Amino acid sequence: MDDLFEREEAEAEPVSAARLGPLAARMRPQNLEEIVGQEHLLAPGRLLRRVIESDRFTNLIFYGPPGTGKTTLAEVIAKTTHRRFERTSGVMSNVAQLRALCEKARTLRSTIGTVLFVDEIHRFNKSQQDVLLPYVEDGTVTLIGATTHHPGIFINTPLVSRSLVFELHALGPEAIKTLLARAMADKERGLGESGAVLEPEAADFLAQVCEGDGRRALTALEIAVRSTPETGGARRITAEVMAECVQRRIIAYDKDEDQHYDTISAFIKSIRGSDPDAAIYWLAKMLEGGEDPRFIARRLVISASEDIGNADPRGLTVAVAAMQAVEFVGMPEARINLAQATTYLASAPKSNAAYLAVDEALADVRSGRVQPVPEHLKNVHVQAEGKAAAPAYKYPHDYEGTAVAQDYLTIPKTYYRPKAAGYEETIAKRLAALRERKEQHR
Repeated sequence: MDDLFEREEAEAEPVSAARLGPLAARMRPQNLEEIVGQEHLLAPGRLLRRVIESDRFTNLIFYGPPGTGKTTLAEVIAKTTHRRFERTSGVMSNVAQLRALCEKARTLRSTIGTVLFVDEIHRFNKSQQDVLLPYVEDGTVTLIGATTHHPGIFINTPLVSRSLVFELHALGPEAIKTLLARAMADKERGLGESGAVLEPEAADFLAQVCEGDGRRALTALEIAVRSTPETGGARRITAEVMAECVQRRIIAYDKDEDQHYDTISAFIKSIRGSDPDAAIYWLAKMLEGGEDPRFIARRLVISASEDIGNADPRGLTVAVAAMQAVEFVGMPEARINLAQATTYLASAPKSNAAYLAVDEALADVRSGRVQPVPEHLKNVHVQAEGKAAAPAYKYPHDYEGTAVAQDYLTIPKTYYRPKAAGYEETIAKRLAALRERKEQHR
C-alpha cells in the first residue's frame, strides 16, 4: 500500500511554483514596465522612477487605496536594489521584533545596506514608530512604508519629514483591463492554460465595479474562470458570469452611448424640477454603472448656476465643494458628497435668470451689436484735439447708497431679470430700488 501511494506521488505532475498562491499574487508585476495605472509617478523621467532606477532613493512612503500597487512597488525595488530587503507588517510586528531587525541591519551596515519594508505602517502605534526613528535617522535602514491612510495624520511627523511621500491613485478601467488581459494570456503565472475566454463586456463590467482595486479584479477573474464549466467545448466568461462572481448586478449603462446621455439628462432635469428623490435615484444608477464621479460633479456645478443661480447663491458653493471633495476623497466615500450636493440643489429655489442674461448678451455681441466703452468708463482718458471733454466718472462710493446716475452702456439694455424665487427676490427688490434712485438723480 505504501508503494502505491509513493508511486502515485511520483507520477503526479509537479506544480510550478509560479502557479501557487492566488492569481493576484502570481501576477504581481516583476519590474517597472509591468506596473500599470501610476504613470504620474513612474513614467520615464518622473522622480520616483529615477530614484528607483538609480538605486539612490531615500526613505519612501507610499499611500493610496487598496490594490493600487504599493506592495508591488516595494517588491520591484527589492528586485532592483543592491541592498538587503527586510519585510514586516504593521499588523504582525512588535517593538522587540522591530528592534531586532534594525540591530541586525546595523551589524551588516559596513558591508551592505538594508531596506526595511513596513506594510500597513499606519497600524504601528507611537512606540513602534518611535523605535524606527533613530535607525531611520542615522541611515541604518532605508524605510519603505505602505499605507491606505494619509501619512500626515497616521504616521509620526518625524518619520514623514525624513521620507519622500508618494500618493498612488486608484487604477482606471483601462489599467484594470490591461491586468485582466495579461492574466488571461499568461500561461505560466496566469490563466492562459485554462482555455477560458474573457468576453469584452465582462472585462468592461469588472473594470468598472472593482473600484480601481487591481487585486479585487484579479481575484474575481480567478473565481470566474475556476468556477465556470465548459459549454459547447468552450469556457466563456460573460458579463453575467462576472456579475454573479462579484455579487453585483449588471446595470444597463453605456458610458459612451444613449444610457449615459439619457441618465445624466434625467438627473439634471430632476434637480431642475426640484425632485431630490428622483435625482438621488439617477445619481445612484450612474455611480453603480461606473460613471466617472468627476463628470457628475462637473454637471452639478453647471446646474448650480444654470438652474439655481442667485435664487440660492450657496448652491454654487456647495457644488464646487462637492467637486473638490470628489478629487480629495475618491470613491466610494465621494458618493456621500455627491448625494449632499444633489439633494441640496434639488431642494433649493430655482432661477435661470443669470443663464438667460449671459446668453442674451452673447447673442447681442455675436449679432454685431458691439457697443463701444463709454468714455468715462475707460481705463485711460486721452483728450483728442478739438474733441469735447468726456464726462467725469462718478465714483459710486462717494454717493449715498453707493448709487449714482451714469451710463454703463452706450445703449442701455436690461439683460438680468431676477425672479421672485429665494434670495433672488431680494436682489430684484434691491435692483428696482437702485434704478428708481438713479432716475431721481438724473
